[in-house]
Amino acid sequence: MISQLRAAPNQLTLLRLIFIPFVVIAVMEGHDALALILFLVAAISDAFDGLLARILKQQTVLGLYLDPIADKLLLSTLFLALSFLHRRIPWYVTILVFSRDIGILIVSTLLYATNTLRDLRPSIFGKLNTASQVATIFLVLLYPVFPVPWIETTMHAFFRITFALTLISWIHYTITVGRRLRTTGASHPG
Repeated sequence: MISQLRAAPNQLTLLRLIFIPFVVIAVMEGHDALALILFLVAAISDAFDGLLARILKQQTVLGLYLDPIADKLLLSTLFLALSFLHRRIPWYVTILVFSRDIGILIVSTLLYATNTLRDLRPSIFGKLNTASQVATIFLVLLYPVFPVPWIETTMHAFFRITFALTLISWIHYTITVGRRLRTTGASHPG
């Protein structure tokens, strides 16, 4: 485990985890430009840790779990903070995003702990959902720094897109896990 922590991609992921409180503090204290910069650094580190893992051949089991946890913590925390703060993100979006993430985390943990299913890679819907959430946060942080009408319009469109993709990815996840559990149960009759 310690050797996996030393891998460069995992160091970047840990750095992203460290950024979370600083981004939230910047948001809550109204330092919009700083919050935007910190979020962009965190988003760029997310892109680089996966690329670095492939280039350096340092893909680890720890990284496989740590990376999505860091992503979800960053995004969910910012959705909550930005909803609390002058309702910059509508609550209906935040509640669905947070509920989906908590639901998937609980189910994944139970499946992993019971050794039922271990390989739950994100689907195309999950990846699109994450990209939409990142875009939404980016636009919400960008708008106070550059308050131009097209950013506001795009931001409001992304609230709806994120809501729809969160719902679609959650339904897809539920169907996929159910199907895989039935297949696993059928091949291992008890």
